[in-house]
Order: sequence, then C-alpha cells, then structure tokens
Amino acid sequence: MNRREFLASSAAAGAAAVPIRRLRRAAAPPWYATMRRCGQLNFNERDPLTLDVGGWAEYWASLRVNALLVNGGGIMAFYPTDVPYHHRSAFLGTRDLFGEMAAAARARSIRVVARMDCNYSWEEAVQAHPEWFERDRDGQPRRHNESTWLFKTCMFSPYFTEQMPAIYREIGKRYAVDSFFTNGWPSTGALGVCYCESCQKIYREKVGGVPPEQTDATSPLYRRYYAAFMDRLLEVWRLWDAVARESRPDAVYVGNLGGGIRVVKDLARIGQVAGWFNADHQGRAGDTPLWDCAQQGRVARSVMRGRTITNVTGAYSNSRPVWRHVAKPAAETTLWMAQTVASGMVPWFHWLGGSPEDERWRDTGRQFFAWLAAQEPHFRNTRSVADLAVLFPQSTIAFSRQGTDYLQGLYAALLQGRFVFDFVHESDLSEKTLGRYRALLVPNAAYLADEPCRQIRAYVQAGGSLLATFETSRRNQWGDARSEPALADLWGLTVAGELVGPAANSYMRIEERHPVLAGFEGTSLLPGPENRVPVRLREAGRPVLTVVPSYPAFPPEMVYPRTAHTDEPAVVLRQRGSSRVAYFPGDVERTFWRSGNPDLGRLLQNTVRWVRGDQTPPVSIAGEGLLEAFAWETEPGYALHLLNYTTPNLTWGLVDRFHPIGAQRVRFEVAAGRTIRRVEALRSGRVLPFEHDGTAVRFEVPAVVDYEVVALT
Repeated sequence: MNRREFLASSAAAGAAAVPIRRLRRAAAPPWYATMRRCGQLNFNERDPLTLDVGGWAEYWASLRVNALLVNGGGIMAFYPTDVPYHHRSAFLGTRDLFGEMAAAARARSIRVVARMDCNYSWEEAVQAHPEWFERDRDGQPRRHNESTWLFKTCMFSPYFTEQMPAIYREIGKRYAVDSFFTNGWPSTGALGVCYCESCQKIYREKVGGVPPEQTDATSPLYRRYYAAFMDRLLEVWRLWDAVARESRPDAVYVGNLGGGIRVVKDLARIGQVAGWFNADHQGRAGDTPLWDCAQQGRVARSVMRGRTITNVTGAYSNSRPVWRHVAKPAAETTLWMAQTVASGMVPWFHWLGGSPEDERWRDTGRQFFAWLAAQEPHFRNTRSVADLAVLFPQSTIAFSRQGTDYLQGLYAALLQGRFVFDFVHESDLSEKTLGRYRALLVPNAAYLADEPCRQIRAYVQAGGSLLATFETSRRNQWGDARSEPALADLWGLTVAGELVGPAANSYMRIEERHPVLAGFEGTSLLPGPENRVPVRLREAGRPVLTVVPSYPAFPPEMVYPRTAHTDEPAVVLRQRGSSRVAYFPGDVERTFWRSGNPDLGRLLQNTVRWVRGDQTPPVSIAGEGLLEAFAWETEPGYALHLLNYTTPNLTWGLVDRFHPIGAQRVRFEVAAGRTIRRVEALRSGRVLPFEHDGTAVRFEVPAVVDYEVVALT
C-alpha cells in the first residue's frame, strides 16, 4: 500500500459509514461538549459564616461562565447532609451553602458542578470504618501531612464504592447537579502503595505479592499492580459516572487529571471512559517552561479524540512556595488561560476562599473571559490543520526514569522553527490517526510496545515520513531490552556496541552537504550529543554526519581529538518514494535542551523540514520573537493562535509583564475552493489586509503583545 492508498483507505472507511449515520437522527451533544468557560470557587470551612452568595454569583455571571464548580462534600459537607460520617463544616449551622450557591448559579443560567473530595476523612470515620483508610506498613492510618487530623482513604476500599456513591446520590437527589468532580483523584502521577486489608487482598489475589512503593517497571509485581490499579480506577470511574446519571441523564462524572507531559497512569485507558477530561494543571513553578500549559492541551487531545477538555487556571500564586490567598501576576495568569484555549481546551478559572483580601485576580479573569465570550464562534474548533505529529512517549516518560528532556528539546526546536504540530499518543497510531500527517517525529521513545512499532512501520511503508532519535524502540513498553531496536530496519542499521555516555566534548563531522545541514557552511564540526547508541549501516554508504568521539575538554593542552575521523553515522537519512526517514543515534534533542546550543536546534529544525518534504506547509510564519502557534479549522472558517513567549521568565519566575514582538508575516493554506472574505486579529481588534491566491492566504500581523488570534472567514 502506498501513501495515497494509505490515506484513501482512511477516507473510504469514513465515507462508507455515512449512509448508516444518515439513517439515524443525530443525537444532540451533551451540554459539556459545548461549554466554553468554567469557573470555580473553593469554599473553606469558615465560609458559611460570611460568604456572600449573591455577590459571588454576580461575579461568575460577569465572566459569562457556562458552568460553576462549588464544594459539595466528601471531605467536608457544605450542606445539611444525612449520610453518616459525612463531616459537616463546623461553621455550617443552619445554612445550606452549597444549595444557596447552586440556586444562585441556576438563576443566572449557569450549570452547577459539585466539587467533591474523596481523598480524606475524619477521626470519627476511622473509628467507625477502619476498613476505609490507607495504612502504612505498621498498620497505622495515614494522616495528611499538614492537616494531621485528616486521614487518607483507600481507592480499593468500600469508601469509594459505598460511601462516596451515597454522598453523590444524596446531592444528586436534592440538587440535581449537572456534574460531579473529584479533587485530587485519580491524578496522572505515580501509583500509591497501601497496606490496608483491601489492598493486601489485591496483592494476594491479583499481584502475587506486595508491589514496590516506587515506580519500577522492571518488577513483575509492579506490572501486575499497574494493571490491577488501572482496572480499579476505571471501575470506580464508571460507577461514579453511572451514579451521576441517576439524577440527571445528561450529568457526568469528571476526574482530576493533568500533570502535563509528566504522567504515569495510563492516559489512553482513562481516555476511553472519560466523557470530560479535566486537567488540574493550574500553573507552574521552579524551572518549568512557560509553554507547560500548551503541552497539557496537546497531551489531553492525544487521548480524548475531540471530546471535552478543560484546564484549571489557579488565580492564586501556586508557585514554590505556594501562597493560596494572593494573586499571581496578571500577565502569567493571562498567558496560562491563552495557552488553554489556543491548544483546544476550555478555561476553568479558580479562586480559593469566599472572603478574599487580595482582589487583583478578579479583573484578570473577567477581562479574558469577556473577550472569549465575545469571540466564541472562533473557538469552536473542528480540526487541527497541522501536518506534523509528535509522538507522546508515555511509557518512556513514565517508566524509564529518563525524564522529559528529550520531548522538551524537540518541542523547543519546533517552537523556534515556527512549526505547527500535534501530539499523538503512542497507543493511537492507527491509519486513521497517522494518515492525517506528512511526518511523525519521535523524541527517544525508548520504551515502545510491539503494536505501535508495527503501526509506525506500516505508516512509513505507506509513504509517511519519520524522524526518530537515540534509543527509540530499543525496549518494549516495560523496558525489556530487544536484541535490536524494533525499527532498526527502517533506519537500515544495526547496533554496534553498548551505549556511550554521558560524554561531553564529542562532535559530529560534516562529510557531505545535505539540506539538513543548511546554515552550517562555515564549519566542518557540529556539537555532538552527550549520549549515543553506536550503530553501523547495513548497506554500504557514506554518512552525511559522522561521530567524532569525546576527548578531554581540560586542561587546554589535552584538548585535541584522539580519533578525528570515523565511519560511524551520527545521522541516518533515507528516502524511498515519498517517504523520508531520519534517525539520530544520539540524544540530540536532550542535549539541545540541556545546553541550549543553537546548532543542535537548527539541525533538528532542518531535519524536520527535510522529512516533511517539499509540499507547502499548512502555515508559515516569519518574524522575530519566540512564539507557539496553533492552527485550527473552526465552525466559521479558520483560526491561527499566536502565543508570545518572548520573556526573561521563560523558565524562571512568573511573567509579570509582556514583551511585545513585531510584525509576523503569515501564509495560511485553506481548502481548495474555499473563499476567505475577512481576516481579523481578534485580540487587538484589527481587520487585516490580505491576499488570497488559490489556496494561499497571506497577511501580516502587525504585533503580538501577549496572545493573538487571527480569524479567517
């Protein structure tokens, strides 16, 4: 099958289903599928004393939110519950704070989501139901590390299948809420290990022993525990979703997910049951890159296949250390919300506490949400127009302990090169998925199962192009080594020795000119990767780049190559028909991320352009500054989102002011026969002059302050 047939087969499968679908009346989408703005007020225990329900309802109405989350219960009831051991706020008195806020929201046509917490309960529950709680090795219930009077509940216990459903049913029956959301559960992070009786039974019957407390994919016990853990997670999710629908058929259960690109739990399996994916990815701290929220959107989209995704923006300063009751800078908050909507998610604006003394955050949310509401049709995306896919290597990130530097390095290079691209999850590499893209970019997916390897091979054999690096496909999804990388046949090589590195002061020697080496005319050497897999070609050929092995960098008298020339490839470039394959045996993207050396970034960008081929890209952007671009087909037409990351706070501190960038010259490809009559910069409110020639629409964005959205209609 060639590439044309590969793409056509996907289209034909879809076309064949059309007559069947036309026989049925299309079902209306659930309410949350059309939601575009969401708000949350987190009650604290004292709020029943002073909280002004009417004032808060007016604030959220001024943001034109479609849904509002307010605390219902679980850890603490803010209504007069009758469920035993469902602890009421000590200050609730005769109030029904949840009910009051729900009624006020509904009076303003705002949907109500009950924010629940299933993770902790109180001493009286421990005494009455010790089986509900997690235990340490010594059998003691686990206390919260700050609020030490609270105790951790266990997912495998009846608390999750009996107590929480009882609370949901009570709230659903009394208030007919539109949704339930659980704070903190299930998360996407590492698996916890508990020693309660419920867990001990799981270990005996399903695991075969007590699993390791830390992520360890080399352990058979961990692997079986991972499967049992995910089975239980999905069992609970389905149960809670069914309970939510008992009071309202259009209600839904929403779990707490997020984590950006740093995930352990199986997102693909969660995506199979989640009607609504909420990323509780509220902000960044430390040296986290500014684009962290946009990455969250890409990850979530890779498993949700067009279904609803929200992302929480914390208005408070959730840095390290955290300050819950003061606002983060308006610029940081605005860019976080901008990344949310640019990447295809719905913004969820969050404040904690009903009597804030810092009010600075209010206008930040109001201004952004009011602008979103005014431009809402242009945020109704129908598809991404990107023709590059980046594989999201979840197994490698979760289990290899190699971190996220590989993905971050490729990501940074793509942003600098002004590429538009999507993430595809390693579990979703079908013909239908990959057939939309001209090239697949794989940042060191060292842990990769047999099936995605087979699918990648089929994609390349059908005419798709591939860029991969370092140890990609060298191990299976758990880290078991293969004798050769599973994709080594695509690269036309064999492994020639053990891993080399980390080693500084190694190089890549230019042996002959090639498009991937554009811009390097003045040198014979390029900086080499810190680590590499030694390889040799299966067929005779002259590599474009060869390895110059590491040699001493100090003292200066010792700085000279011991082996100046080798025939070991530093890159493999192959072309067969329309398919182009590039493979770097070294960790060039990780070394780029860690060093910031622009030669490595240029090399990666050149290679992406080469594997993508000669066809005009869907979007071309030229101008100064660092930005991230998303391009969408929308209900009214098309939209180009430009996020300005030109700031000294890219990887340190919070953005406290914007650094505008100048003119951006854009070429945007539209569908053949599509007529564009108007090009408008929505953020700045400017109608832009444009030229429309065939499928190409050319225009110039005069400046980007923080974020710009250009609508083509």
